[in-house]
Amino acid sequence: MTTIDLSYVRSQFPAFSEPSLEGQAFFDNAGGSYACQDVIDNLNRFYRQNKMQPYGAHPASRRGGEEMDHSHAEIAAYLGVNPEEVHLGPSSSQNIYVLAEAFVNRLAVGDEIIVTNQDHEANNGVWRRLAKRGIVIKEWQVNPTTGSLELSGLEALLSPRTKVVAFTHCSNILGEINPVREICEIVHGAGAIAVVDGVSYAGHGFPDVSELGADIYLFSLYKTFGPHLGAMVIRRPIMDFLGNQAHYFNAQFLAKWFVPAGPDHAQVAAASGVTSYFDKVHAHHFPKADISERAANVRNLFKAAEATLLPQLLDFCANDSRVRLLGPTDAKNKAATLSLQTLKASPREVSERLAKKGIIAGASHFYAVRLLEALGVNPETGVLRLSFVHYATPEEIQQLIQALDQSL
Repeated sequence: MTTIDLSYVRSQFPAFSEPSLEGQAFFDNAGGSYACQDVIDNLNRFYRQNKMQPYGAHPASRRGGEEMDHSHAEIAAYLGVNPEEVHLGPSSSQNIYVLAEAFVNRLAVGDEIIVTNQDHEANNGVWRRLAKRGIVIKEWQVNPTTGSLELSGLEALLSPRTKVVAFTHCSNILGEINPVREICEIVHGAGAIAVVDGVSYAGHGFPDVSELGADIYLFSLYKTFGPHLGAMVIRRPIMDFLGNQAHYFNAQFLAKWFVPAGPDHAQVAAASGVTSYFDKVHAHHFPKADISERAANVRNLFKAAEATLLPQLLDFCANDSRVRLLGPTDAKNKAATLSLQTLKASPREVSERLAKKGIIAGASHFYAVRLLEALGVNPETGVLRLSFVHYATPEEIQQLIQALDQSL
């Protein structure tokens, strides 16, 4: 198995050579990753050279439109879908809001939508609000001990009137990776549409959406080394079913259908820097390959890098009596995201102590209020969340463990 070259990878992120961040170990990636150099360069160049309405007659305007189209094509290729199926909006929360509004105009009173209490509120609250408009909302509840979603719970909720099932690929609190393909098969067997929130998964490697079987897949580019945008894949049959949500006279522009606010030209153009980074990583570690193989190789490389470091941190947290580790203690089916209920001091106090020791970590409910309540955790107090991605080093893991031991 190819081992990740951390020196090369970290050279692609300006944050690691930033003097003000020297010695600071970044363990808040679930809140937003560092941006790679290619994204920063793309954004800088666009603002200098192409900051005007795109797709016009002037070469600079035309070039801006071409760069935006390039981002759609490159991101689609890494996700295993068609460019027309990728929609780049202001954020995942905003994208899901538009999506829910599109669905409610195609559903009938009494139709059912299933949500979970494991999800981030973005893939939760907007669907629940549709109850005011006659849609029946059912909740697929987690196991209150483990926080896991059990397939039998979903199967018990499905009915002939189920139209949408909204769930998460990976919990942003537990780090547990759900069996998306299996869930999608169950959902499709009931004749419903699967809406998958991949925000907490995609930073650990872009998935093959076609392989997953998701009808709609969403994630945040700012958590995958890119600009502050939300990416939403909607497979073409679902696009046609929902219809254009933007200005009627833009119906021929499929990329605008689910971005009624209009695209952020510069950030959309900059987004291709993410896939440029993936291409560079692949070229550094692997022989030349087609896009599907590149995507798989990069995904597996990132996964292996995290899997090497995760067990040591998990072991420390699972065996320290000063914390309650939420979710799985086994790294096998877990992303590199851990949440701790701190028992001797508040999560905020611990995060402040960690900051003084060069550890960047978050303390909050992280918009997963319903999950914390189900697990008996006060959302106002929240949890300490530690999250890393492939660019973390063994030395940083040791720095974190030592700082935790001194701060808990």
